[in-house]
Amino acid sequence: MTTTAVPTAPTTGRKPASMAQALTRALRDAMAEDPTVHVMGEDVGALGGVFRITDGLAKEFGEDRCTDTPLAEAGILGAAVGMAMYGLRPVVEMQFDAFAYPAFEQLISHVSRMRNRTRGAVPLPLTIRVPYGGGIGGVEHHSDSSEAYYMATPGLHVVAPATVADAYGLLRESIASDDPVVFLEPKRLYWSKADWAPDEPQRVAPIGRAVVRRTGTSATLITYGPSVPVCLEAAEAARAEGWDLEVVDLRSLVPFDDETVCASVRRTGRAVVVHEATGFGGPGGEIAARVTERCFHHLEAPVLRVAGFDIPYPPPMLERHHLPGVDRVLDAVARLQWEAGWTPQSEQGADDERAAGGVY
Repeated sequence: MTTTAVPTAPTTGRKPASMAQALTRALRDAMAEDPTVHVMGEDVGALGGVFRITDGLAKEFGEDRCTDTPLAEAGILGAAVGMAMYGLRPVVEMQFDAFAYPAFEQLISHVSRMRNRTRGAVPLPLTIRVPYGGGIGGVEHHSDSSEAYYMATPGLHVVAPATVADAYGLLRESIASDDPVVFLEPKRLYWSKADWAPDEPQRVAPIGRAVVRRTGTSATLITYGPSVPVCLEAAEAARAEGWDLEVVDLRSLVPFDDETVCASVRRTGRAVVVHEATGFGGPGGEIAARVTERCFHHLEAPVLRVAGFDIPYPPPMLERHHLPGVDRVLDAVARLQWEAGWTPQSEQGADDERAAGGVY
């Protein structure tokens, strides 16, 4: 794989669209083009989903193809496994991130293993849409970042769009894939808007390909999903300090685009991984390890992580302290400057901050 710039689309017919609208359009286009695509989940029919992503699909395609299910996540996913085994392409919606946990047994025991178990004879073209992450003032079980669980399960593809265009393109790619895909939708970006022309031919983002959202020379911010806008804002703010930050949007967590990420880190010599999930056992640990193994002789400082604190997701009034923000990202970048001359003594000065679980 090679590093590519973000594709630019023609401006004719472009108008503001939200990520939610792009996801709805992706589902509608996939269902119109392929009669084997079925949408299913709690309240996806008449209500249109809790976030209205499936709005209008039951009316347009019928309840047989956009189906309300019982409140039983394990049953929903188990039924989808059978559908996929018999040639359909089910798209399952889990209402919220933590609501998906009851379905883990199906996910780990069957969804992730079926193709390997049958030596490739039985693929599972199954897409599991999971609204995830914080920033919406949700109560417990409504704001988890559970991507590490999926990343640690061999046999699954895991993707997380951060832009309107990628939401459309990656969902179309996921539905077309013969492998099961966990499609993580950042809830707080549902209403983010960008100029988009849905009626023009779409250049679909391939699964497994990261993209450089902003070029720079001082350090690389490696991120995905809801943390991409935060890193872009931090990169702009860093210009006042004389730092020129590059921002890499992973888009796909599994498969992971080592080539694009490592090419960036080798250019800048420094890296910070930013995500909402907890730091201990979170995705940043794996990403930092991969970067260190492949870029060790190019690194001028240790790879740092800016993450959610190592606690259950806090109440809405406290989430602004929990989520990685611009200031915490800039603090990590500042540490990269002096950690180029790292010693055990200088490291000791950061122990209190590390103990809080937010910067590693």
